[in-house]
Amino acid sequence: MKPFPDRVHTFNRAVTALTLLFWLALAGPVHGAEEVEAEEAPKYSKGVRQCMTCHREGREKPAHEIFFTTMGIKGDPNSPFAEGNHDCEACHGPSADHLRRQPDGSRLPPPVTFRKDEPAEKQNEACMSCHNESHLFHWPGSTHDLEGNSCVDCHDVHVADDPVLALETQPGVCYQCHQEQRAQFLRQSRHPVQGTTASLSHVGLLACTDCHQPHGGPGPANLIRNTINEQCYDCHAEKRGPFLWEHAPVQEDCSNCHVPHGSNYENLLIARQPYLCQQCHLADFHVSRVYSGTGIPPDGRDQRMLGKQCMNCHVQVHGSNHPSGITQTR
Repeated sequence: MKPFPDRVHTFNRAVTALTLLFWLALAGPVHGAEEVEAEEAPKYSKGVRQCMTCHREGREKPAHEIFFTTMGIKGDPNSPFAEGNHDCEACHGPSADHLRRQPDGSRLPPPVTFRKDEPAEKQNEACMSCHNESHLFHWPGSTHDLEGNSCVDCHDVHVADDPVLALETQPGVCYQCHQEQRAQFLRQSRHPVQGTTASLSHVGLLACTDCHQPHGGPGPANLIRNTINEQCYDCHAEKRGPFLWEHAPVQEDCSNCHVPHGSNYENLLIARQPYLCQQCHLADFHVSRVYSGTGIPPDGRDQRMLGKQCMNCHVQVHGSNHPSGITQTR
């Protein structure tokens, strides 16, 4: 019977047609996706020459000084201005749309503007895409990160000398937020860190980053070392010991007796003697009563308040290795 083969042939043609329609249906969305991806591809400008048209020296928002920094070295393959690194747009993002004026005469901002109203996470992502070396290892989850600080809150990459990187100007940058520490550095006894007032004409011998790692450190208060004592021992190695007779508060924490930034008492002490010592030593041996302002003229003339201090005798207050130095007297 002939009809049967005809039916099979018709069926085969129908299956082939359906198969072709199925693959065409799949190919349609893929082709559409490629067109969308092509439309959404980053649109970069023609480079720094176009940027400098508006941002050169003498304009409202000059950025030319970046060529005097390590960021502007074209010969460095890690520089934004190296071949193929998109120049300014390596940090600010694809900015072709920024070059076109809108109908009202304005311009669309670059994808990353580094302005105060821009999220810190967005700004820092641009910086951390390159600056992820070892000294920034502790940045995620650090104090400054959790406080919402951005890199440009401290750094200025468009100037020849970034103030936060210079010994003389770094404290002034830190003082913008750390006002209490600024006040402490103006006290009578302090570490030699440069001040910000005209009355302090000398140049400090230390910077904040000699003790603190602003990008996050292993110790408290972003210290470079794991503990306060370890940090202090970097400079004050003679206080480290080991001692035959140890003074317990010294081994525990230097800040039990000292204010690290500055104090109105000698040697950065947290209180004057004998008040400081009597916070712990009140009923031992000859220290049997609390000295007070009643021993100072015109109310009184207590010899221990006028002319003597505990350290007149207990000179090895941090510890002693002398066989007879159990009381830190020698």
